Amino acid sequence: MKGKNTPSRADRKKTNAKLYLRNNWQLYAMLLIPVIYMILFKYKPMLGVVVAFKKFNIFQGIWNSPWIGLAHFKEAFTSRDFWDALKNTLILNMGDLIIGFPIPIFLAVFLNELRSGRVRKVTQTLLYLPNFLSWVIISGIVTQLFANTGMVNNIANALGAESIPFLSNSGIWRFVYWFSGVWQGAGYSLIVYLAALMATDASLGEAAYIDGATRLQRIWYVTLPQISSTITVLLIMQIGKLVSISFDRPYLMGNTMVRDASSVISTYVYSIGLASGRFDFATAVGLFQTVVGVVLVLSANWVIKKMGQEGIV
Repeated sequence: MKGKNTPSRADRKKTNAKLYLRNNWQLYAMLLIPVIYMILFKYKPMLGVVVAFKKFNIFQGIWNSPWIGLAHFKEAFTSRDFWDALKNTLILNMGDLIIGFPIPIFLAVFLNELRSGRVRKVTQTLLYLPNFLSWVIISGIVTQLFANTGMVNNIANALGAESIPFLSNSGIWRFVYWFSGVWQGAGYSLIVYLAALMATDASLGEAAYIDGATRLQRIWYVTLPQISSTITVLLIMQIGKLVSISFDRPYLMGNTMVRDASSVISTYVYSIGLASGRFDFATAVGLFQTVVGVVLVLSANWVIKKMGQEGIV
């Protein structure tokens, strides 16, 4: 039997908690600053999403503006321009996914197989440099290269070939858009995959080599399965962005001749919502993108888990 002076289990837990906080209160004090920042500048502004359901008046403020329910959503869903913008957004993002997603994986595996460390570092640096360029600069480079009087067409004309409408034909413009995105963004994903490859078990590849596996077989059956969790996480995040698209890239690279391909959700929100001062309508379209994005992420995560891979949740 326990003595009368023996502390209970609850008392022991309370004592241990006090001792733990006394020894680690500095860590919690440091954690308090970013938590407050997240609450004030990340979570509190989310309350402004209520604007999507109101007829927002800048003088009345968010909470005093009249409530109109789903009127903005009905307006968007009955607009042909909205569905055209959504279609173009999906086409451009699907192209980025199909073309741009696997290329960094191939580059990372290729660099990982190189024996020369100097060549690997130089190549990695050159591939990562475009990530520091803004789309203003990249769109200028693309224009100088692929315009009707650009360098590529000038070379083609000098060789006796006809000019190619890179920036005036919607179908060709999409490929220019996709490959410029690969050039600009592949370096960032490349760093992530190289970091994952650095954590792989090299002894497995050596064992496969002793068993007679070729280099391609070692890559396919040994290397790629070891980084499959990284690949699936990035794939899920990319799928979640299918209905979301940046404003600067399609806006700067597009022009009036390819507006049927370059008009996307972000430019639609800018022209119909923000440029006209309709912040409530812009918020409604943004909320639609967010909800669909969450659904896509959860759906992709569920499918990945059913396939036996690790998801994000």
